[in-house]
Amino acid sequence: MKLKLAALALAIATSASAQTAPAPTAAPGYVLPETETWELPGDDGYPYQIFVSRPKAPAPAGGYPVLYVLDGNAMFAGFAETRRILSMEQSDLSKTIIVGVGFKTDQPYDVRRLLDFTGGPPPAPWDASFSKVANGGWDKFLDYLTGKLRTEVNRRYTINADRQALFGHSLGGLLAVHALFTRPGAFHAIIAASPSLFWHDREMQKEERAFVAALEAGRIDRVARLMVVCGEREETPLERWDAEAFVKRMEPLSAHGLRLRSEVYAGEGHITVPSRSVTSTLRFAFTWP
Repeated sequence: MKLKLAALALAIATSASAQTAPAPTAAPGYVLPETETWELPGDDGYPYQIFVSRPKAPAPAGGYPVLYVLDGNAMFAGFAETRRILSMEQSDLSKTIIVGVGFKTDQPYDVRRLLDFTGGPPPAPWDASFSKVANGGWDKFLDYLTGKLRTEVNRRYTINADRQALFGHSLGGLLAVHALFTRPGAFHAIIAASPSLFWHDREMQKEERAFVAALEAGRIDRVARLMVVCGEREETPLERWDAEAFVKRMEPLSAHGLRLRSEVYAGEGHITVPSRSVTSTLRFAFTWP
């Protein structure tokens, strides 16, 4: 009987203690090592969020090569940690800077990307859902990337001005191809992942024809090397069809100085292509020359 009473008293005491125990405080969030963030507004005042991954070691001779990663909220962490881990094998790929260009949001993506990554409204049937969303600002955004942002990165870090690469996925890939066509020497390497080329069929065709003609005629002194990747299981098949056809059209330009690589990732869909492409992107962007 005494044992039962003691057990009951212990149970009551334990219950009371549990009811009065303070709620646990929220644990701090994880901060990626060797990274920092800052804000740099565009000309219209929009507060772009800039995420930077850089080594602890001093810059190599000539400065750090730089990779600009669009949709930084979604993409930056994967690139940053891969760059840092590569230092374990003493890789030159780790002696670089990753600059994620993000939006003022805690979400992976933001509707602002439709303004920054496109040259106009979406095609049917997508225009029904996006017709009221601001679009068509891709040239102003490229001005920001190659002007104000690049100047600020150069002010903060020791960089190699001749080794600046650009990665974009989906609409970001569309913008990357637009950059190649209209500013072929602005970056030394361009990586277009699952580029949404269908978004501006006629416009992209016009730009491509003008780019091809200029390159073949020798009117382009410097042209970025190009990598195009997509997934075997793209949710929008046009992304794979267009990417493969685009690569075939670009291949003959190797005779005029365009260095080209391409890959279709087995088993990957549209949203998983960027994660699969991180290592190959870093190698393509940062392997000398």
